[in-house]
Amino acid sequence: MSDLFSVDDAPDRPSAPLAVRMRPRTLDDVVGQGHLLEPGSPLRRLVDPTQGPAGPASVVLWGPPGTGKTTLAHVVSGGTGGRFVELSAITAGVRDVRAVMDAARDDLALHHRATVLFLDEIHRFTKAQQDALLPGVENRWVVLIAATTENPSFSVVAPLLSRSLVLTLRPLDDDAVRSLIERAVTEPRGLDGQVELTPDALEHLVRLAAGDARRALTALEAAAGAALHAQEREVTTEHAERAIDAAVLRYDREGDQHYDVASAFIKSMRGSDVDASLHYLARMLEAGEDPRFVARRIVIAASEDVGMADPTALLTAVAAAQAVQLIGMPEARIVLAQAVVHLATAPKSNAAYRGIDAAIADVRAGHAGTVPAHLRDAHYPGAGRLGHGKGYVYSHDEPHGVAEQQYLPDSLVDREYYQPTDRGAEREISSRLERLRRILRGR
Repeated sequence: MSDLFSVDDAPDRPSAPLAVRMRPRTLDDVVGQGHLLEPGSPLRRLVDPTQGPAGPASVVLWGPPGTGKTTLAHVVSGGTGGRFVELSAITAGVRDVRAVMDAARDDLALHHRATVLFLDEIHRFTKAQQDALLPGVENRWVVLIAATTENPSFSVVAPLLSRSLVLTLRPLDDDAVRSLIERAVTEPRGLDGQVELTPDALEHLVRLAAGDARRALTALEAAAGAALHAQEREVTTEHAERAIDAAVLRYDREGDQHYDVASAFIKSMRGSDVDASLHYLARMLEAGEDPRFVARRIVIAASEDVGMADPTALLTAVAAAQAVQLIGMPEARIVLAQAVVHLATAPKSNAAYRGIDAAIADVRAGHAGTVPAHLRDAHYPGAGRLGHGKGYVYSHDEPHGVAEQQYLPDSLVDREYYQPTDRGAEREISSRLERLRRILRGR
């Protein structure tokens, strides 16, 4: 347990990282999260209780790394006028939480002083550890500021969520990152004008930051260090590339990013954008996603989105899934890419998918009906006396291999579940199906 501005983290310490030294000191200095900083907002009320009639609310700050969760907590710590305590879910346990709650209750009762508890990485707390926060939050012994990079709906227990406001932080846009970098170059607590950035170097840092302010400032510090070490004042793209040579991929295999990227992957194949499909495939594989998971999604898409418009798509998808099992990564990426290209460029139809769902809906609604007598099993003793199989016409004995005959139950005789499109192979299927239905119905 420690104060946020302990010696190790002091922003004014000359040897502190640039990202620490450049932390905003007021809410007005925070960039990129304007939707959370309106007058009367929960964060404004934490810093200045006169901002609204209601008391300060506990909040869960949810957002990707580098978007300002810890920064907002630091700003709040300087404006509450009360006791500020920080815990990290990586190192703290239930005993630490209870100690904070007991001290907060005593402070409130004896000194009428509020306690703000900043809990970083709350998603790492177990259910029992999160439950230990409930009495303090519910009775407002503490105002909780919890930070998480994972979707709180999955990572925070429901009772705690219901007692808190979830505030979503967005990745910084390029203009916000650019502004932070330029400010860090010139401000005395930053690099104090010791270096200058070329336009290309600035854009390189902005692009590779990928909306992460901490990453942008860390890369700037490294690039500036490389330039100063070479006794050069101008930071070039070469210095920047030396400092950071690849964009960090933001992807959580067990959280919302997993589902978001997988969803974008499937929708890109469905939308026939082969380039986007390959992009999301690459993101999943580079993030360490199980290639078997990817293969399963491709198999499903082959039937759900391509279907009978290109019946070979399912063959390719199943073959790819089997090949992935056989060869593994990294070669499996080639097989998966082939299947993705096939699906993305294939004509699309969800007619088979819609057909089975429509049939299931009828069955669930009780529209099953009885099986026509001529279609029932006639192989067991006594079936003939019941009329089973009587009048059945063997299709292969008919001129076109199709008999004029009723197959659906009487209550569903006019149902047409499968409605082929005019795309790909279904164009031919559509005309053939029309002829088949005419023969079956004797028209």
